[in-house]
Amino acid sequence: MKRVLIVDDAMFMRSTLKMMLRKGDYDVVGEAQNGVEAIQAYKKLNPDIVTLDIHMPEMGGVDALEGIMKFDPHATVVMISAAGDQKHVLDAMKIGAKNFIVKPFSEDKVFQVLNKL
Repeated sequence: MKRVLIVDDAMFMRSTLKMMLRKGDYDVVGEAQNGVEAIQAYKKLNPDIVTLDIHMPEMGGVDALEGIMKFDPHATVVMISAAGDQKHVLDAMKIGAKNFIVKPFSEDKVFQVLNKL
C-alpha cells in the first residue's frame, strides 16, 4: 500500500483526495495546508507519494517542491493545478515533479496518474 501526503490549502480538496485515495491501494499518512507544512511533513512521514497544490499561502507548491527535492532527490511528487497554471506546472516538472493533475479532477484521472508512479 502506497503512503501518500496530501498538500492543499483547501480543506475540501484534501478531504476529496483523501476519500478517493482510500478507495484505492493508498494510505493517506498526512496532510498539510501550505508549503512550509509540506516540507516538515515530508521529512517526518517519508511518504511514497506527495500530491502538491501549486497556489497556497505562506509557501507555494513550486517552492515546497524545491525544498522536498533538496531533502530527497528521489521524492515522488505530483502537482495539482488549475488549468491556467501551465507555467508553474512546467517549472515544477523541471524541478522534479513526476506528473500533474489538473483541477477540477475526476477519480479516474487521479488513479490514472498515481497508478503509473
